Amino acid sequence: MNLAEFDYHLPEELIAQEALADRAGSRMLVVHREEGRWEDRRFREFPEFLRAGDCLVLNDSRVFPARLFGHRSGVHALPIGRRNPKRREYLSGEVEVFLLRPASSGGRDWEALVRPGRKMPVGERIRFGDDLEAEIVGRGEFGERTLRFAGTDDLFAKFEKIGHVPLPPYIRRADTAADRDRYQTVFARERGSVAAPTAGLHFTPEILDACRRQGADIASVTLHVGLGTFQPLHAERVEDAHLHAERYSIGTESAARMRAASRRVTVGTTSVRAIETAWRTGKWSGETDIFIYPGQSFLATGAMLTNFHLPLTSLLLLVCAFAGTELTLAAYRHAVDERYRFYSYGDCMLIV
Repeated sequence: MNLAEFDYHLPEELIAQEALADRAGSRMLVVHREEGRWEDRRFREFPEFLRAGDCLVLNDSRVFPARLFGHRSGVHALPIGRRNPKRREYLSGEVEVFLLRPASSGGRDWEALVRPGRKMPVGERIRFGDDLEAEIVGRGEFGERTLRFAGTDDLFAKFEKIGHVPLPPYIRRADTAADRDRYQTVFARERGSVAAPTAGLHFTPEILDACRRQGADIASVTLHVGLGTFQPLHAERVEDAHLHAERYSIGTESAARMRAASRRVTVGTTSVRAIETAWRTGKWSGETDIFIYPGQSFLATGAMLTNFHLPLTSLLLLVCAFAGTELTLAAYRHAVDERYRFYSYGDCMLIV
């Protein structure tokens, strides 16, 4: 398959730039696979589509402030506040670091994307304020760097203090204090993601209670969102592409709940990737680089709630694999025509 087949036109004004004040206030496009049709609903109606014997599968990974701003050691930088977040221009000596995941058991080494990358070779040092410094000690296959942080302080405490919410680049604004709450699911527990599992952002405790009243069980998986979820595909042929590995785990109790279910309703493509990996490999924790695209079957997923995804991405291909390419792209065109809000802070799609 040619990757270009998974493109669609999206007016820029439909890309949601802010979260709704009401988490559960989004629209929801419900796609019926067997009937080849869709209907326009509201997310508050989501529990109505659940039934006794279902198991709702949530990704409980927690986002941490993974975007850091510093400057090249020895180079005086102008104040970071003068950076233009919309155009992503960098002032003299300024460096943006987007942490991806730990790269050593001791937690001092991190895989990261570094911009401007061309000026940051191995051996370069980056300072983040007066008390945090890192050295670039390696370079990866996709242009990422390995950073080694100096000192013995708790790095996550430092990241929480100086880091920024890792909003995706299509949100054309700087992060705010409000994003620390809204770019996080209400059921987030296990710290480690550098992007939110966005289908979960719609849920509130009240909606979860309504799901239980419908007779649905709830299970959690943990897949720490990283480069494997949001990286662009680099191959013209779909079959030639491969994804970066991400860490996942599924606890014994959650595994039992999912096994006992008559239907597993996954919230987000990350939950899908976690349980499909477990069902295919028999491993309930580890790393996964699973790439699901049209023509592949699903062993564990019975229904899927997901946000609308960028064209030409592995996320859109996964949705096309589940709902069918023609039906998915037609539903996307309908969503564009009906002015749905797209991407991380946007509306959602339920595929049953």
